[in-house]
Amino acid sequence: MDGTLLDTEILYREAMTVVCAEMGVEMNHDLHLSLIGAPPEIGNHNLLTAFGADFPVRTFRDLVHTRMEATESGGAPLKPGALDLLTRLRASGVATGLATSTGRKMALSKLEKAGLIPLLDTVVARDDVTHGKPHPESYLLAAERLGVDPKMCVAVEDSPLGVRSAAASGMYTIMAPDLLPPTDDLLALCRPAYRGLPEVAEMLF
Repeated sequence: MDGTLLDTEILYREAMTVVCAEMGVEMNHDLHLSLIGAPPEIGNHNLLTAFGADFPVRTFRDLVHTRMEATESGGAPLKPGALDLLTRLRASGVATGLATSTGRKMALSKLEKAGLIPLLDTVVARDDVTHGKPHPESYLLAAERLGVDPKMCVAVEDSPLGVRSAAASGMYTIMAPDLLPPTDDLLALCRPAYRGLPEVAEMLF
């Protein structure tokens, strides 16, 4: 969702940097990259590893959430081509689903403000599954809800954890990178990376 459909990863980076400074720690580049696309349990582990076992992760997340709510009060900005791609898929009768590491309440709120809910047949959030990404459970559940074989699905992801999750589910996986460029090990799991969703749409249609 964030970084694939919503152009929010840079906004998250800015919010986390400010909150860390307010809490007396520094959000460095490598730590930030390790949080992209990560489910809460992995992100929390990375934060505690970086800042110590007594770092108040819950307070950090609440403060970041508050800043992001203010920033996205009118709706999160869409990635270029996101609305066009989903609209064309809907018009073509193609079932669409979303597998996100974000909690359901927050995910649905962001999608609703962005006007994307009517274009999605199902949303699988982090609290819908036992295992978060890079485990394939989120994608497998999305395919199950759509009533299709995962091998007949196309997954579009922007992050390494997402690519690994989708590929492990057996889906035809495409990477449309956001802040993290594709690496050789990721390219081995997916089709050649595309520069963005408009290029993905050209390939699909």
